[in-house]
Amino acid sequence: MDEFSSSGRPATGALQANPRIPYRLPHDRRPLSGPEGKRLIVNLVVNIEHWPFDREMPRKLLTPPHGRDQVPDVPNFCWADYGMRAGMARLLALFKEHALPVSASINATAIDTYPDCAEAIREAGWEFVGHGMHQTSLSAETGEEGVIRETLQRLRAFTGQPVRGWLSPGLRETEATPDILAAEGIDYLCDWSVDDVPHWMSADPRQLIAMPYTLELNDSVVFAVEKHSSAEMLQRLQATLECFDAPTEPAGAKVVGIGLHPHLISVPHRFPYLVRMIETLQARNDVIFMTGSQIADWFAKEDAA
Repeated sequence: MDEFSSSGRPATGALQANPRIPYRLPHDRRPLSGPEGKRLIVNLVVNIEHWPFDREMPRKLLTPPHGRDQVPDVPNFCWADYGMRAGMARLLALFKEHALPVSASINATAIDTYPDCAEAIREAGWEFVGHGMHQTSLSAETGEEGVIRETLQRLRAFTGQPVRGWLSPGLRETEATPDILAAEGIDYLCDWSVDDVPHWMSADPRQLIAMPYTLELNDSVVFAVEKHSSAEMLQRLQATLECFDAPTEPAGAKVVGIGLHPHLISVPHRFPYLVRMIETLQARNDVIFMTGSQIADWFAKEDAA
């Protein structure tokens, strides 16, 4: 980590495209040995969000007549609300059946607005990952530091556990976000997904771990933005595994992040494909499922040198 000064910042005079993560090709790194000898680490990230009824919706399935937004936006609110009802029930049942660890990226206000869901997640042992107060970009919030602090306080109070990970709403940050998170005790950040493996990233007062998330194996991008067919997530996973199995791929363990939203992946015409994704992964002998904190602990130990 000679690119960093003792403070964790890039060394003075160092020129790099990424202001927080030094550039390096995979073959210039020592390959990471996977946990329990497994080379593919799967992180299932379920985004549990509160879309306030009295505000414009963060994303829209049905555009309004004449393109004029209105509040309340009943059809698009119900799109998300369906996911928190029928969609979450399907996800909770599926991951319980397969005994899988899950990272729950959750808006802190969802604890109060969807209390049964929050309690079910806590009972299932999912890891609670900070995801803002509600589904609003940090750059649009007044007093980012206070928003982050209150989010973490609410999650800690509900779970009785420290919050170690963070995924910003919409992955949108300000220039100060990593430093605020580092000061608040966060260990890993999912917004800076620049590789198939974790990286140390500079922050003040201490370094963070840049955790691979995904914009490619992410149902929000696949279905809400790119509007692909229901089978697209499964097809992308299959192609991803084919790529990682190729003899030309750099050696070492890789993290396969899978971003899920209950109002997208858990509708009836898509959910069977998620089941097939899980079955595809569990059929392999080189796959291990881990939460974000488990991956962070493995990486910190594996890359301690």
